[in-house]
Amino acid sequence: MNLPPAEHVFRGVDYQFNGLPLHVLLVHAVVVIVPLAALCTVLSVLWPAARRRLGFVTPLLALVALALVPPTQAAGIWLMARVDTTPAVQTHVGLGLNLLPWVAALFAAALAQWLWFRWGTAAADRLRAALGTAGTRILAAVAAVLVVALAAGTTAAVVQVGESGTRAVWEGRFSQEPPLP
Repeated sequence: MNLPPAEHVFRGVDYQFNGLPLHVLLVHAVVVIVPLAALCTVLSVLWPAARRRLGFVTPLLALVALALVPPTQAAGIWLMARVDTTPAVQTHVGLGLNLLPWVAALFAAALAQWLWFRWGTAAADRLRAALGTAGTRILAAVAAVLVVALAAGTTAAVVQVGESGTRAVWEGRFSQEPPLP
């Protein structure tokens, strides 16, 4: 696996916090915020009441998720240089490096749906007139299916990365039975 050193990605960053690898801490934010952004995006597309309540929160969450992925990846590359590089670690890194396009697409979808429902009323009226009722419903259904698929794929990618990282750290390193008193 040909990886750039993290120092080339974020020069001068100390990838430790209070003596702990920063990757381990950032991962928790990614694991919570990315699926939450995916859920909010789906709710905003499918449920008008949720869309009105969530408003700008949906694209903002997706932007935070997008902003968290590169430093988490860089901190992971930094950490990989300091641990035994096992096949499990390599699998985790490979999956982790594929997360950014998913989260970027999720942000684009979240922002696009917010902009569309916020300022796209004139365009929506023209589109409805051109497509008719049936065409509008079909287009809305296709858009909803695409957003749901994107959110599911993004969430699945986070789960795969997290599961592989957990295996890399913990598999074979704990007892199946609690210690006897």
